[in-house]
Amino acid sequence: MLRRLVLAVVGGLSIWLAFPTANVWALAPVGVALLVAVTRTVRTGAAFALGFVGGLAWFVPYVSWTGLHVGAMPWFALAALQAFFVGVFGALISLSHRRTPRRSPVIVAALWSAAEWARASVPFGGFPWGRIAYSQADGPLLHLAAWGGPALLGFAVALVGALGLSVVDAIRSHVPAGRGAAATAMATTVTAAGVPAAVAVIVLLGPLLIPAPTDGPSAQLMAIQGNAPQTGLDFNAERRQILDNHGAVTREAARRIDSGELPRPDLVVWPENASDIDPFVNPDAGRVIDTAVDAVGRPVLVGAVLGGGRSDLTNTSILWLPGVGATDERYDKRALVPFAEYMPYRAFFRAITNKVDLLERDFVPGSVPGIVTVPQQDGSGTIRAGIGICFEVAVDHVMDDVVRGGADLLVIQTNNAMFDRSAESAQQLAISRVRAVEYGRSVVHASNVGISALITPDGEAHQRTELFTPAVVSGALPLRTATTPATTLGVLPDVVLAVIAGWALLLPLRRGGVAARR
Repeated sequence: MLRRLVLAVVGGLSIWLAFPTANVWALAPVGVALLVAVTRTVRTGAAFALGFVGGLAWFVPYVSWTGLHVGAMPWFALAALQAFFVGVFGALISLSHRRTPRRSPVIVAALWSAAEWARASVPFGGFPWGRIAYSQADGPLLHLAAWGGPALLGFAVALVGALGLSVVDAIRSHVPAGRGAAATAMATTVTAAGVPAAVAVIVLLGPLLIPAPTDGPSAQLMAIQGNAPQTGLDFNAERRQILDNHGAVTREAARRIDSGELPRPDLVVWPENASDIDPFVNPDAGRVIDTAVDAVGRPVLVGAVLGGGRSDLTNTSILWLPGVGATDERYDKRALVPFAEYMPYRAFFRAITNKVDLLERDFVPGSVPGIVTVPQQDGSGTIRAGIGICFEVAVDHVMDDVVRGGADLLVIQTNNAMFDRSAESAQQLAISRVRAVEYGRSVVHASNVGISALITPDGEAHQRTELFTPAVVSGALPLRTATTPATTLGVLPDVVLAVIAGWALLLPLRRGGVAARR
């Protein structure tokens, strides 16, 4: 068991290292293979414990940014909750292996996918941020996202790991007993290991043949990164400083546009919380935005917190027009983050820790998808921008809704100031890159402190900014309306893989019951 525990930890760490900022994508299937290897031949309870340990080794460092300013309790609580689902995966592998020892790698990968879908769904809407698919933004499997979203991409990662384990099993089981048996053993090994090895190579490299079109009429886009005066929970402690920063960077961008250094954009994007006070309650804040928008002379999507002095606190994106001001086109964030934007069961959790009162007021979720329409400056067409705010980039139904609603461009507005220089910003950018391929859409990824970038539909991030540096990201991106298979299928790949996993677990039971009755 000691050796198994060590390998479980190595497996979990391998998956963590596959994500940014280490970004060694090839370690993801290795980590899955190690978790399967240590759990398949032990009892279900022991397998759960081993999976749980591996999950802790993955999630404790992966979500370390959640504890930067609120202490270790929420950090370890989130890590332990996510590790629970990895433990469930280990238990399912053990149960499956005992019933049918020669388990297909496809079934192993389906069990992984089912456990991961559950983790991305519950409780409180789940934690989809850590889906293993988002470790593959730089890997050869990436283009599978266009055919089945993070479900198919994650399934493929697990499948490659399970196939690799089959190769190792074949080699170990055909070690020659003596010199005379060497030739026979070698031939048997090549046969037994060659098939899963060949399939693994095909699965791994085949997606490189899937096209990722980047054609379509283009639009000029600009993202403003104004920076924050400080990091942590008090990033906006200096009244109006965040807003002033974004106003100043936008006015500087306007100067560069007027001088011909930058092209005039069709749409400018400010990040989440760019206005750190409600511009409708504070007229001085509204004037800062008006001045900046008038200077740049084009529509600006302004991220703002609304509800100063009211009960309906919302995390909102507002379309602001030059010479007009704020419009009625706005989006209120729908998928709020538990314990960050609202406190579930506040009285219960206050009995555990008084940190819950750091969140003084709960946000109210929006009810409609965020799509805004902006005419292009040359009159050639319009931009239909589908908005996701921060964590929503990882929430399937939010992003599905805007693309199915006709968005030809995705805009992700985010606030990373609370997470210092941790891996959180890079993790989020990787999710946006996978989403770009999944939906075949360009993405404007705008952060108040970085990382900001323009992402083409092939998942390439252009003009990546540095953290905690004022910056302007400007360039042309294609606007596409073609529908990918992933967009059409929606949640169906998750459902199908869960059904396969359930079938694999229940069918041996049914066969066993029939045999017993006979």
